[in-house]
Amino acid sequence: MDRERLLSHLEGDERLEMARVIDGAERALERTEPVWTDFFDPRLRELAIEILRQAPEVRALSYGGHRKAERQRLVLIPSFYLTESIEPELEFFRIRPDKPTKLSHRDVLGSVIGLGIRREKIGDILIADQEAQIVVAGEVAPAISQGLMEVGRTKVQVEAIDPEELAIAPERVKEIRTTVSSLRLDAVASLGYGVSRTRMAREIKGERLKINWQTIKDPDHAVRVGDILSMRGRGRVVVYEITGKSKKGRIGLILHRLY
Repeated sequence: MDRERLLSHLEGDERLEMARVIDGAERALERTEPVWTDFFDPRLRELAIEILRQAPEVRALSYGGHRKAERQRLVLIPSFYLTESIEPELEFFRIRPDKPTKLSHRDVLGSVIGLGIRREKIGDILIADQEAQIVVAGEVAPAISQGLMEVGRTKVQVEAIDPEELAIAPERVKEIRTTVSSLRLDAVASLGYGVSRTRMAREIKGERLKINWQTIKDPDHAVRVGDILSMRGRGRVVVYEITGKSKKGRIGLILHRLY
């Protein structure tokens, strides 16, 4: 593979992660067997798939454990490899507190990382009323089943489950029809999240908002149809459609806010 050509448009952490993907693809070709990546967020996953499209001798398939999985692993295989023989290297656990309490995503994640497990080995964490569920890479499953005894200060019981037992919450969508003077990020995001433009500009400069899972620090950044805005704890906003311009030059916009 022409590594320099494939990585030429990337820098920093993204370049490092994609170099690892190329290393994995080369191992898959050399050994003629599947090679698994760590869990990627949608941004890194799209980058990896885009790079591998330029290497037709290798294919990449995504596995996150459920149909709405945000974090997914890629399995890299030679293009001739039979996909039917691939067993997803994922494990699933239910985490239940010993006494009635609601577990938080932050506490579950922190407790799992506290076992010495890297974030990249952890997939989605799903929070239900009296339990949490977690998807992890198969190679770290023993550490969780044997070592996770507390979440925060709450004692918990950990049980392996089948993927069909995951409690996938239905996604609620609120449609927002509005107009903006421009497609600046601060203008669109303020309408999507229902806060003032001044406050949203501060949030953006504070690196608390992402577009397509990539941090954007410039309030002037122009959004496009299909962009997904996300803020921790506040859900996502999808730039769903541009409906045209009014006589006064304002841009008609349809946003979908996902809860």
